[in-house]
Amino acid sequence: MNYIGSKHSLLPFLETVWREVREGDERTACDIFAGTGAVGRMFKRLGLRVIANDFQQYAYTLNKAYIEINQPPRFARLLQSYKPFVEAEGAIAAERVLALLNRLEGSPGFIAENYGPAGKRLYYSADNAEKADAIRQTIKNWREQKLISQAESFYLLTSLLEAIDQVANTASVYGAFLKQFKATALRPLTLKPLELCNHVKGCEVHNQDANELIREIECDVLYLDPPYNHRQYGANYHVLETIAAYDSPQLSGVTGLRDYPRSRYCQSKQAAEALEDLIVNARTRHILLSYNDEGVLSLEEITRILRLRGEPKTFEQPYSRFKADSGREYKRDATVEFVHYVRVRNRNP
Repeated sequence: MNYIGSKHSLLPFLETVWREVREGDERTACDIFAGTGAVGRMFKRLGLRVIANDFQQYAYTLNKAYIEINQPPRFARLLQSYKPFVEAEGAIAAERVLALLNRLEGSPGFIAENYGPAGKRLYYSADNAEKADAIRQTIKNWREQKLISQAESFYLLTSLLEAIDQVANTASVYGAFLKQFKATALRPLTLKPLELCNHVKGCEVHNQDANELIREIECDVLYLDPPYNHRQYGANYHVLETIAAYDSPQLSGVTGLRDYPRSRYCQSKQAAEALEDLIVNARTRHILLSYNDEGVLSLEEITRILRLRGEPKTFEQPYSRFKADSGREYKRDATVEFVHYVRVRNRNP
């Protein structure tokens, strides 16, 4: 998925840092600003039980699938009900269900009426928007009829979110749509199986404010990747948020923006206070904080906060700058990505 905060390309760097500072007996990692879950999946692949969290519904959905689910669901009750239609697919259960959804005819609904040509917002082609409505409504109906479990619902929703993002008519984020449909936006919406990491049990995913959740959990390593700057994720991914929640919100403006909470971490005057509160209340052994040199907090301020729990050590690596518009001039082509590390002196502050 296209995601401006994703650490996917930085995973080798993060893993190298973690291997340098770990002590070998760690069992639990918390990714408390999880986003698409790239870092949480890395820790899970390395054998740690993961606690993931994100306040946004679309990110929560992705993590419920990739962090909590270890193997493709069986969809036993649903397939029994739809047996005549899926017997001939000849694949595992999840693939048969996805094939069933992919065969649905498009049906106008909230997505088509607001994010397609019918709503004068060209986020998606008419065909893909109507297909997304048909799929999203079907998943909702199956869940309400108890034909699928919560885990099965999150598996299907994640496949839909990833598929719809691949045919979005945007430069990258959903802050605006393109005036003409690009080639990839005209490809048919097609759900695909998820690639799951299947060997760690007991992982859990939350949908809370990070500063509230930190008071309820304990872990061996706490990974922090808070928003760096004034870009609000609620505005950048509002369309995916609506598809995940499917709550028919009131939309405003040319871009169809839904109301969303503003993160304190995106506001200069509140970010330091929020981070200090998080750091001070963390019950953990290791703290890893990702931040870059374009963030609202200075290196000096971050160092001051981290010293409340131990002696900080900083790792750094150049990183290509996110560019939402290829035709726009940017002052810098790259940023410096910092990973600040603290071995906590006192696990229970």
